[in-house]
Amino acid sequence: MELAYFSGAFRLREREAGGAGVILRFARVRPARRARFQPLRSQEITPAFLDRTIRALKRWRYDIVGIEEACRRAVTLPVRRRFACLTFDGASKDILTHAYPVLARHGAPFTLYLPTAFPDGVGAAWWLALEDIIARESRISLVIDGRERHFGVATLSDKYELFDFLSGWLRKLPPSDLSYAVNDLGRRYATDAALLSRTTSLDWQDLAKLAADPNVTFGSATVNYSVLSNLRDADAQREMAMGKAVAESALQRPIGHFAYPFGDRDAFRRPHVVMAEETGFASAVSTISGVVEAQGRTNLYALPRIAWDGRVRSLRIMRVLLSGMMFPPVQPTRHARDHNAI
Repeated sequence: MELAYFSGAFRLREREAGGAGVILRFARVRPARRARFQPLRSQEITPAFLDRTIRALKRWRYDIVGIEEACRRAVTLPVRRRFACLTFDGASKDILTHAYPVLARHGAPFTLYLPTAFPDGVGAAWWLALEDIIARESRISLVIDGRERHFGVATLSDKYELFDFLSGWLRKLPPSDLSYAVNDLGRRYATDAALLSRTTSLDWQDLAKLAADPNVTFGSATVNYSVLSNLRDADAQREMAMGKAVAESALQRPIGHFAYPFGDRDAFRRPHVVMAEETGFASAVSTISGVVEAQGRTNLYALPRIAWDGRVRSLRIMRVLLSGMMFPPVQPTRHARDHNAI
């Protein structure tokens, strides 16, 4: 990608591959930490990098727009300037403390997708509990597939390897098994996933402060941020509908946009694309990489997002990614029930 930047190849491809614009996906925004073990570092950016990103988007002559305008441009004829839509997942408290001051200073619209159990104080961010446990311990035991397993994690590389293994395993569990596994780990190693979530998540009072800004759009990300492909269809539909209803009741505004929890190809299936439309959302975003095409060629219920890796500080790489040259061509789709929906 560095070669593509310095050679100017991305500029040659941008007209044909760049589409109408891009939706960027971020999670946590906070100052850099010095901890040696940071398995979720890829999902964090610093406030300074967010500032640099917005300044760069303006310099590159992108229109920074909200999700409503991004959806409008996805179904209309192309315009001269491409758009960039900023979105944030996870409802972390640092969105208010570190990201919002930067966004407000620039007058940049953005969308925040809420899993409503977290501002309610009952969500369980198991990934934070797993990080906390592995960081503290040198040996970890737990039951996997009915069998007691033991792992030595004396070295930093051991810790990263175990985090990758266990997070992959936990993500595949149905809700009841996931809850049992997380509670089992919590009892063994004195970690409360729900308490960790409450201390790091926005509450409804925080969200009310953001709601006063017309540049902020709220979307839904279900109630519990469950992997939809692990749920029965009826439960997935309920998660979508209840997440929307709770957010609308709490914020006293329509919630018209949705984000698939985790959002990769393993996290949701074609029936969930249909459910998003039937639930009454105007769009649904994934974390599948790509650009948004104009004239309805990108399905509004399977919108791609470029999920930025916080370990990468190079704006040159971002510029190449935004050109679209690294992504496969979009298959035209005009309806969520189309065979090419995802």
